[in-house]
Amino acid sequence: MRLAWAWLAVALLVPPPAARAGLPETVARIKPGVVGVGTWLPTRAPAFRFRGTGFAVGDGRHVLTAAHVVAVALDVARMERLVVMAGSGRGERREAEKVAVDVVHDLALLRISGPPLRPLRLGRSRGVREGADYAFTGFPLGTLLGLYAATHRATVAAIAPVVMPQPTARRLDPATVRRLKSPYRVFQLDATAYPGNSGSPLYDVRTGEVVGVVSQVVVREPRNGDAPNGGIPRPGGITYAIPVDFARPLLKRAGLAH
Repeated sequence: MRLAWAWLAVALLVPPPAARAGLPETVARIKPGVVGVGTWLPTRAPAFRFRGTGFAVGDGRHVLTAAHVVAVALDVARMERLVVMAGSGRGERREAEKVAVDVVHDLALLRISGPPLRPLRLGRSRGVREGADYAFTGFPLGTLLGLYAATHRATVAAIAPVVMPQPTARRLDPATVRRLKSPYRVFQLDATAYPGNSGSPLYDVRTGEVVGVVSQVVVREPRNGDAPNGGIPRPGGITYAIPVDFARPLLKRAGLAH
């Protein structure tokens, strides 16, 4: 009986494997599915022009990213193409094409060539609470230091409307007007991010389930018009992410059940 009680006491002190898994283990699962998104032009130096981050979803042959990342006019005459770069270092180039775009919610779904990548699981945005801790993985500085994904911790500082009142009508662009007509809430993150993080997955630290997609990064304007640190923007410490629930219609449109 004493032996049985001793084993019970040990069992209560040792957490289950899932509880012991932390951010390092989750990052190891997440990184293979995170890709760089950009354009490829063989006659350009460098041929790959980075535009943002994306991540594999569904069958592993589709990539979710921010709509503004792929809002680019390709030079078709010179054979410029939309591509994603998978892996680390120099990356593995994959052809990509737009499958569905949601400009209002700044989301886009791409179909890529080649074997499937490791897809990330999508969670439910409605369960996100202010004050909760999450993380996002992407390429904050693009290919400046090579294609190496970086992970940042993020606290949900607020869940607030996507559009803030503008001081003058001159600052209302078409996208802002559309959001004003159909306002929705986004996650404001107390996190350091850079423009290259656009399209990065925001995920639960323990489970790795994606709850949002990084959309906007507040960057401080450089003084005297000069970009500091060799052209690297100064992050403002405030980042916004689109709830991933808005991405589900895009996946359904592509025949991916979610």
